[in-house]
Amino acid sequence: MSVQARPKTKFRLTPYLFVLPNLLIFSVFIIIPTVIGVVYSFHEYDGLNPMEFVGFDNYKDIFTNDDFWSALSKTGLYALVVVPLIYALSLGIALLLIQKVVLRGLFRAVFYWPTMISFIIVGLTWRWIFGDFGVFNSILNALGFDSLNILSDPFYANLSVIVATVWSRVGFFMVIFVAGLQAIPKDYYEAAYLDGASKLRVFWRITLPLLKPTTVLVIMLSAIDAFKAFPLVFALTGGGPGRETTFIVQYIYETGFARQELGMASAMSVVLFVIIAVFTIIQFRISRGGET
Repeated sequence: MSVQARPKTKFRLTPYLFVLPNLLIFSVFIIIPTVIGVVYSFHEYDGLNPMEFVGFDNYKDIFTNDDFWSALSKTGLYALVVVPLIYALSLGIALLLIQKVVLRGLFRAVFYWPTMISFIIVGLTWRWIFGDFGVFNSILNALGFDSLNILSDPFYANLSVIVATVWSRVGFFMVIFVAGLQAIPKDYYEAAYLDGASKLRVFWRITLPLLKPTTVLVIMLSAIDAFKAFPLVFALTGGGPGRETTFIVQYIYETGFARQELGMASAMSVVLFVIIAVFTIIQFRISRGGET
C-alpha cells in the first residue's frame, strides 16, 4: 500500500510584501520608540550628556511627585466627563441618521467633518471663539451682556476644553455607531413591533444589547483619546489658567523637553501606558469582550 506524499506548501512572498510597509511604519514609529522609552526610563538622561543608569529611582520619584498625580487626576476627571458625553451624543446622532431623512448623507458629512481637522487647528479655532475678543464674547456684547474671561477662569477653561473635544470627536464615533446599528438584523425590530413593543422598549431590549460590542469599542477608544489629550488642549488653553488644564501628556512633555528630564518623562510615559492598559483590560473583562 503506497503512501501518497503530501504536496509541498509553496512559500508565497507577495502577501508579506504587502504587509511590509505597514510593519516598517509600525516598527519605526511605535515599537522602536517604545523600547527606547522603556530603556530611558531606567536612566537619568537630559538628551545631551551620557545616560546614567539609576534603576527604578525614576519610578520611585513618580510616587512622590504631587504634580504628576495632580495632572493625572485632572485627566481622569476630564475623561469621566468627556467619554459619557461623546458616547451619548454620537449614539443619539447615529440613531437619527440611520433613519430615512432628507439630505441624510449631507448631515453625516457635516457631523464627520470636524474629525478630519487636526487637533491643533481645532484648539486654535475654539481659542478664537472663546478668547477675550473672540466670537462668543462679541455675541454676548451684541446682546447687551458683559464679556466672560472664559480662558482665564478655571471652570470655563475646562468647559471650553470639553466642548472642543466633544465637537471634534463625536463625528468619528457616530460613524462607528452607524455601522453597528446597520449590522443589527431588521427582523428583530419587525418581530418586536408586531408584539406591540414601544420604541423605547425596543431600544432598551434590542438595540442597546446588540450594540454592546460597538459600545465597548467606543468607550475604550474615547477613554484612550481622553488620556492622550494634548495638542487640542495645548493650543486652546496652553494648560492654563495656571495649571488647571495641564493634563498628564502635557506634563510629561514639559518634564521631558522643557526641563530636559527625558528619563523621568519616559518613566511617566510607561506608568501612563500601564494605567491605560489596566483600565482597558478591566473594562474588557467586565464587558466579557463585548459579547452580547
